[in-house]
Amino acid sequence: MDQVAFGVLGSVTAERAGRPLALKGLRHRAVLARLIVARRRVVPVARLVADLWEEPPPTAVGAVRTFVGDLRRALEPDRPSRAPARLLVTDGPGYALRAEAVDAWRFERAVAAAGQEEPGRAAGLLREALELWRGPAYAEFADEEWCRGERARLAELRLRAVEQRAEALLAAGRAAEAVPDLDAHLTGHPWREEAWRLLALALYRTGRQGDALAVLRRARATLAGQLGVDPGRALRRLEADVLAQAPGLDAPTAPEATAARVWSRAAEAYDRTVAAGARARLESTVGLLRTLAVTGSGGLAAAREHRLEAITAAEESGDPELTARVIGAYDVPAIWPRSDDETGARRIVRAAERALARLPATPAQDAARCRLLATVALESRGTRSGRAVQAAAEAELLARRLDDPALLAFALNGVFMQSCTRAGLAPRRDAVGTELVTLSARHGLVTYEVLGHLIRVQARAALADFTTADEHAAAADRLADRHELPLVRVFTEGYRALRLAATGGTGHRGGETDSVRGRGVPVSGRQAGRGGGPDSGRGGAADRSGRPVPGADLATARRIDGPAPVVGPRAARGAGTRAAPADAVEAAYREVGRLLDGSGMPGVRDGLLPLALLCLRLAGRPYGIRDAVDPDAVDPGADWGPYLPWIRPALALADDDEGAARDALHGLPEPPADLVQEALWCVAAAVALELGDRAALRRCRAALRPAAGQLAGAGSGLLTAGPVDGWLSAIGDALGAP
Repeated sequence: MDQVAFGVLGSVTAERAGRPLALKGLRHRAVLARLIVARRRVVPVARLVADLWEEPPPTAVGAVRTFVGDLRRALEPDRPSRAPARLLVTDGPGYALRAEAVDAWRFERAVAAAGQEEPGRAAGLLREALELWRGPAYAEFADEEWCRGERARLAELRLRAVEQRAEALLAAGRAAEAVPDLDAHLTGHPWREEAWRLLALALYRTGRQGDALAVLRRARATLAGQLGVDPGRALRRLEADVLAQAPGLDAPTAPEATAARVWSRAAEAYDRTVAAGARARLESTVGLLRTLAVTGSGGLAAAREHRLEAITAAEESGDPELTARVIGAYDVPAIWPRSDDETGARRIVRAAERALARLPATPAQDAARCRLLATVALESRGTRSGRAVQAAAEAELLARRLDDPALLAFALNGVFMQSCTRAGLAPRRDAVGTELVTLSARHGLVTYEVLGHLIRVQARAALADFTTADEHAAAADRLADRHELPLVRVFTEGYRALRLAATGGTGHRGGETDSVRGRGVPVSGRQAGRGGGPDSGRGGAADRSGRPVPGADLATARRIDGPAPVVGPRAARGAGTRAAPADAVEAAYREVGRLLDGSGMPGVRDGLLPLALLCLRLAGRPYGIRDAVDPDAVDPGADWGPYLPWIRPALALADDDEGAARDALHGLPEPPADLVQEALWCVAAAVALELGDRAALRRCRAALRPAAGQLAGAGSGLLTAGPVDGWLSAIGDALGAP
């Protein structure tokens, strides 16, 4: 029998061989739609009843079973009466739809596939994908809570696909084709800054410079009028480039074609002259992978995959020196202390340790040994491994003794990755970033110079020094633009979303307030300078013991002075800082989510957006956890990724299950050694405050105390749960003890 195809990109439908199936009434289609939303997972009968009726009648369970029976007859009309259903199945306490063909899923696959294709082919795939839409997703259930999150997710994916297709058309030299669709797109969605940018660029490339400028000015007026914000950096830069008729705005021309031809010929010559089994191919491959990893799109994911293959091949050769070179040559700077591929990272660490054990103990191999140790430190990120901390220290000592700038930069990256072992270590990381910037600028190590700037963005944000953080974000962007490093924008735009949330979009810091319930708790400049932990440091650059770095540039070593920002859109209203509209802050974070999609960085992407939005609602409101996780504010189907264990207590509160919340709170493991651990402790503290759980509060206080005077989670450069001092104050009040 032909497969049943389901449609939800419009009204809910089912068809076989192109013929629609009779699904009876609205509640029948609601059951089917609810099961499709679950994506083949089981939906308990009790959940179906709660979703279908605001006040379920006594016969609700029987009615659901009747609806399911009717749907089974429509979907599998030839199934014998006592044969088990194969499509709409009973499983445990509920039902699941084992669907394969759903138009929404087909749409998602096509959009993902387009990201891996050349521009012309990608534009075609996206056009076909967008043609699947017949109207708003789950159209007849627009007001139903159970599909609100899925409808919003699909709508956002569709908007991105329109923009992705326009970008592909521009890259393919077909700018004129992009203009009509972008015009229509912006009519319905005028807050989409990326769409404004693409439309202006398309107009410019079709010789309509005046129209391009008019579009950019219309974008400015629209954003100011509807959201009360100025255009983002990308739009501002495009306007300046259009006015200057910057060469970079033109469609790809002869130089790009020449580069492609040179590449092709060189690759052909390499294939002809270097034997297929030559060991030189492995080392050359790693060199290519280093470049591939920083190109964006699917490059980073592909580099990870092929790197493991290269290491395996090197180990199979039986030559420990070759293996050491292949492993250690992949010195791609890393800024996020959570692995994109934990299984692969463990394999690399084991291979590096085997190579270290077999490497000859001679001075000639010290550089290779240093690279292997740095690799162990880098690939063990977030694991709280004592061996990784030791490896980072040994690599740094070796690199300094060898006086090799590139080797030292690699080793310092390992030191940075092992500087998240507890809360409050922003000054220590700031010292690493300071040294990396100076070292790399002096020796032309561009990617490590960018890394140093990004580390300082994170560290200065944690210390509420947004002025210095702004300078380093701008420096990172300039280098990224000049050297074609597209992934940098994920972190600089993420920082700007954090800054908008923390300062309301203003350059000044908010006023003083003592309230910790429902209002912001700013950190004074003196608090930020002194802090409460051994590494809280002062505003300027410091070494990893907290001492000032001798000779550090005064511009980067300024003290934090004056009152610090009030964090969170609600908090800012009560503290004299202009609050950024919550919608504008959320829009900024969703733009970061868009940049992360397809970036090849699941370690950054997974769970980040919902966690950032939760922290946004919780910042400055230690007693606001119920509001922060209210289903009206948080998508119940959000993908919390690796952060779910630390969110479960809050989600249990949202379900009014205090017992489950308390159990989940007591079962919390220690967060990974990463840059958001302070924010996770704040979420746990908010639940503990709500429950009055003294043991959990003492645990949270002990974890957060070293970060006194800092902004919780802002060391990530992407999110914050507000001033740590506010959380410590609320915990202290609840415990009634210092």
